Amino acid sequence: MAIANQKQVGLQAFVGISMFAASVGLGIGTSSAQQLVARADHQQQYTPAKPSMKPGVTTVAAASTAPLSTSDVKPIRRPQPSKGPYYVDFRARTAASYGHAFIWFGKTSEKQVEVAGLHPAGDTLPYILGHLMWVPSETGASYGDLDEEYLTASYRVYLSEADAKKVFSYIKHLQATSPIWNAETTNCTAFIGSIASFMGLKVPFHLIKPEEYVNQLKALNGGRRTVQLDSDR
Repeated sequence: MAIANQKQVGLQAFVGISMFAASVGLGIGTSSAQQLVARADHQQQYTPAKPSMKPGVTTVAAASTAPLSTSDVKPIRRPQPSKGPYYVDFRARTAASYGHAFIWFGKTSEKQVEVAGLHPAGDTLPYILGHLMWVPSETGASYGDLDEEYLTASYRVYLSEADAKKVFSYIKHLQATSPIWNAETTNCTAFIGSIASFMGLKVPFHLIKPEEYVNQLKALNGGRRTVQLDSDR
């Protein structure tokens, strides 16, 4: 009987110790599990977000800062002065002596031109005598006036139709009222200078070579390409 009681007491003690050990083990496991969960939540809460690698965001940023290509930049067009439909071209060409000055005049859209210039009528003798006295003149085209290969200077000025009518009328009048030629007074440079003055252009002194006269005429007027007559013309 005493031995049975001892076995029963031993068994109860063993069961009690086992239950205590199990409860302690379970306590420790539960506490560790709770700590692990808390630590995982803490890391998830404070882990910095990684930068987005979406290509759409990068493309938008690059597009907003990309420089314009040269094909996208359009040049500024400045208005260009329009040429008048008519013109007067002050010209100089070579000659046997010091050259000849004359004009072309006409319509810009037409190839045909009219020529006006003052020169001695006839051949060599009138030219020689014209350095000593007045000789009969001609006011149309002379030999070489239509040949570009003889040209040494040119200054072309454009006119409106209304102004061209007045200028061309003056040229015809000057041709009709210039019957004589003289090397020092009524010569070729003085003739085209009268036309330039009527058009409102500044003119150089006429006793210089034709090529120099035309170049100076252009320089004095700043190379201007259009002329508008005064209202009193």
